[in-house]
Amino acid sequence: MSLFISAFVVLGVAFLGGVTVLLIDIVPVFRVWLSRIHIGRQQDTSAWSQIIKKRGIKWLNRTPLMKVTDQTRLTVLDRMKGRYTSATLQDWQHAALLLGLAECENDANDVKEIHTFLNACFRADGKWVKNPIHIDSAIVAYSLFRLKTIEITDYRPALDEMYELIQDHVGPDGTVQYRKRMAEYRYVDTIGFICPFLISYGLKFMKPQAVDLAIHQIRAYVQHGMHGKEFIPCHAYDVRNHAPLGLYGWGRGLGWFAIGLIDCWDLLPQNHLYKSELQEYVARFARSVITFQQPNGNWNWTVTRPESRPDSSATAMLSWYLLKASAVQGLSDLCIAGVTKGITYLKSVTRKDGAIEFSQGDTKDIGHYSTLFGIMPFTQGFAIRVSQLVKVDRPKEMLYEDNRLYSNV
Repeated sequence: MSLFISAFVVLGVAFLGGVTVLLIDIVPVFRVWLSRIHIGRQQDTSAWSQIIKKRGIKWLNRTPLMKVTDQTRLTVLDRMKGRYTSATLQDWQHAALLLGLAECENDANDVKEIHTFLNACFRADGKWVKNPIHIDSAIVAYSLFRLKTIEITDYRPALDEMYELIQDHVGPDGTVQYRKRMAEYRYVDTIGFICPFLISYGLKFMKPQAVDLAIHQIRAYVQHGMHGKEFIPCHAYDVRNHAPLGLYGWGRGLGWFAIGLIDCWDLLPQNHLYKSELQEYVARFARSVITFQQPNGNWNWTVTRPESRPDSSATAMLSWYLLKASAVQGLSDLCIAGVTKGITYLKSVTRKDGAIEFSQGDTKDIGHYSTLFGIMPFTQGFAIRVSQLVKVDRPKEMLYEDNRLYSNV
């Protein structure tokens, strides 16, 4: 009898374990299906701006975990092995949310949420709670420069540590490595991750060498990592022979180049030595970006292939780029038309709870891109950045005043 009971208990435990594993896989799939009901119903831009901001605030301190792998079954195994997500991947989710919220007129509760997040990341002495080990975290450091409710000098120790980490990744060619274990490759991601931070840090703390490093990183990528005819970046290039690596036209790759370039250009004073050089790149890249925008307003995950899937992360990033690039003389109408279409697409894939859908998942390696498309806080943050500068549904009637776009109605 005792043997029978033991066997029954073992079977029961095994059954419950199997059910638990299945639920961990099935419940998220069901919740995604449920959340997509009535997607894209909010067409008023001002109201849309408010609901995506509310979702961004909720996510800042309760950020959805972004998956490292595309595995959708037996994900409990990845969780147990610590391979489901990574701190570095979460870093740029948080950074984009902060960048988005930095553009907002935040109320007291929003400010409280922002400071709760900062207190979890930084110590009272201005140092990191957990020192970053990858240069990706520079985009978090950059977001601090954009916040209106803090004194940036209070975080000087953390900013200095970030700058030192970047310097530690400078290779023999004078450009910054993405990872030391891949020292011969230069990734387009680094343009977005480090360059705006370097410009902000250099200008604020009188470190012209930091500004020089950012410009050198961009200049080298323009020289070796861009398609000669289309002026779009490849995923990476080899510093030894300048051979392109990965895909020309990866949507989020265009986005990484875009947000690094446009924020650097925007940060530099009008009379700065590098301003006109960056403006030439801005104008050229803007015209290239527009040619790959799809009729629905989106950019695909492979922008050069109309039959590939739309990617909301690329669309949000490139919409931000065009919005800021519209300040360049001769680009206004072209860029604002692109932003209008981009916002129309982003509204069409926004859930009723404010979460923006259909962003491509995390990239696994050069040439190995995710096949999953879902929510991504990073996309949310850049959509918030865009929406806060577009207050009404008539962006063609906007004027450019004090480096911000406003409606004249």
